[in-house]
Parts: sequence; C-alpha cells; structure tokens
Amino acid sequence: MKDQKEPTETQTENQKNTKARIITIFVCLLLTISALIGPLTPDHYYSEREKRNLTQLPVPDLEDIFSGDFADSLEDYLTDQVPLRDRWIAVKTYAELTVGKRESGGVYIGKGHYLMDKFSTYDAKQLHINATALADLQATAAKNHIRMQTMLVPVAAQMLTDKLPPFASAAAYETILSALQEQGVSTIDLAKVLSTHTSEDIYYRTDHHWTSLGAYYAYTAWMQVLSRQNEIIPQTEWTKETLCENFRGTTWNKVPLHGVPADSITAWYRHADRKVSYNDGQMQDTSLYTRKYLSGSDQYAVFLNSNQAETVIQGSGAAGSGKLLLIKDSYGNTFAQFPSEQFEEVRVLDLRFWRGNLMDYAKQNGTTDLLALYGTQNFVSDTALSLFCS
Repeated sequence: MKDQKEPTETQTENQKNTKARIITIFVCLLLTISALIGPLTPDHYYSEREKRNLTQLPVPDLEDIFSGDFADSLEDYLTDQVPLRDRWIAVKTYAELTVGKRESGGVYIGKGHYLMDKFSTYDAKQLHINATALADLQATAAKNHIRMQTMLVPVAAQMLTDKLPPFASAAAYETILSALQEQGVSTIDLAKVLSTHTSEDIYYRTDHHWTSLGAYYAYTAWMQVLSRQNEIIPQTEWTKETLCENFRGTTWNKVPLHGVPADSITAWYRHADRKVSYNDGQMQDTSLYTRKYLSGSDQYAVFLNSNQAETVIQGSGAAGSGKLLLIKDSYGNTFAQFPSEQFEEVRVLDLRFWRGNLMDYAKQNGTTDLLALYGTQNFVSDTALSLFCS
C-alpha cells in the first residue's frame, strides 16, 4: 500500500484560492439578489438573532450633514437594513474562516467550539465613574447597617485563555478590579474563584453568559465572605433540571457557525415552586423559570422572566435569615436562584430599567445585604449605575 503524500504548500494555497473564488461568486450573487429585492422589502426594527434594535432611516438636518453624523447614521442604517442580512452575516463569517481568521463580528472563534466576545479595550473614565458610584453606595449602605459586596464576573475570554485563538487577548480583569478596590469597594475576586474550574462548563460555548455551575461557584465564595460558609448547600443537594438542549445564544448569533453544537440550559433548585412578582406586582409567577422563553429565540430569558426592572422573590430562608437586594445585569439572573434558597427574601433591581431612590428602596424593604453583580464587560460601559448609586 502506497503512502499517501501530504499536500504541497502550492496545493494548499490553490485549495484556499478555490474556496475564496467560490465564496466571491456566492457573495456577488447575494449582492445582486439584495439589490433587486431591497426596494421591495420593509425596514426591520429588531434583530431576533442579535437581540438588539436595528438602525432606522435617519432624518437629515444641516448640522448633522455638515458634522458627518448623518453620513455615519446612514451607513449604520444601510448595514442594518440590507436585505438577506442574516445570510450576509453567515457568508461573512465563513469567508473569514476560509482565509484563516479566528475573529469575526467581535467574537473570537476559539478551541472546543467556544465563541467568546472580544473584550480588549474599555473606557477608563466610565470605569472610574462606576467605581466611585459603588464606593459611595457602599458607604451609604454601611451608615444604614447594610453590608455590601461587589462581584464582577470575568468574561469567558478572560478566563478560558487556553481556548483563545493565537495572538488573541482580553482586557486584564485584575486591572479593572483594582480600580474598584482603590476606591474602597469591597470586592470578591471571581477570576481567582473560577480559575480552578476552567476545565468545567462554567461558561456557555455559544453565549456570553456564565452557566448555573459558574454562578454556583460565585455563590459559594460570596457566602464565605458573609461568614455563612456553614450554610453553603453542596452541589449534590440541588435538583438540576435541564430546561433545554438546543440553546444557541448571543455569540453564536453574531457568528452563526452551524458546526458549533448547541448548549444546554440547566436550572438549579431545591424548591421548584416559589412566589415571584415583577415590577411592583404587575406580574406574578410561581417559579424563577419562565418556560415560555424556551420555545423562542432568547432562551436565556428563562431565568427571572428576562430582564425586569424589579423582581421580588419569596425566599426559603427562615425569619431572620436576611433580606438581600441584588443590583445586577443579566449575569445576575442565573445567580438569583442560589440565595433564594437561603434568604428570607431576595429583591432584584436592574438599574437599566428601574427608577427610584436606591437607598430609600433598600431601607423601606428591610434590606440586610446588598450585592452588586455585573459582567465585567458590561460594568465598564454601564451608564445607569452612577445615576442611582451616588
């Protein structure tokens, strides 16, 4: 039997060129189709795939025209409203992979089918503003006998460095955390906590969030800081229910690679039934998991009915076990299932949507513990914190 020869460098280059030509032909065909049907298709207002509002046709005025803002807005509009847009995204992704790129649409295409948001730069000024706001809130909380902790969740690219493509990097978590500590903010180093679990499924492969397992490890670290380590519920004592096995989240929607397997979403609980109310009692539920989302395009929203301004959870803790106020972004939605088993009450505020005086709210509801929990990438760009925390 003859040995099979390895392809020569020239043959490999020819194969790449052939793939590139095929993609070029397909792109030209798609361009032609887009140009023909463009005038016939209405504008879209929201992208289910990317979970964001799409740019609408800008209204010109002289100031915007001369400043260049109108041209920028028009470019964004044309990009968002191009016909067959989702197919364009897929073609662009595969084209970039063909020529060896491992980053597309702001997402790293990593080893083990991990799709991780690129996070290399941030606004240091906004970080300082937010750190100062948390320091002010912590000081005010202390005056009212409320103990406060802050947890910043590292993004996957900051933790799963062995999964990153060559030459890829992420903003240093330690530098961001230090900015808070320099202001006197009491923080829990989740990079240190999660670093011993990076071989486990602590992040989704197709979404930017952490999994219930990742949130569990943060919960155990937080309980230790509260000197309640004896109350930590071991993993084996939780019911772990697989809610779905076909989850493809935010990062997959940016780079829809069909070879990437879907994730599973798992709920952790000890009491399946729990009284939950949203937005000053406007909505009521008997579970932390809103299962209607499992048949839709945003399955992560199953936790806490997506991002609500206010959520009030009746906890399983006995009277005197504490009342928690959790201010958070979407990372907190997964986390809330854990303290709900041990606190008398858990109140959750999303300051992107909630309006009011934060400390008055805390005092009126008998808050004993305050926890700020944000994804690091979200935290450094959040502009709502400083409005309510100072």
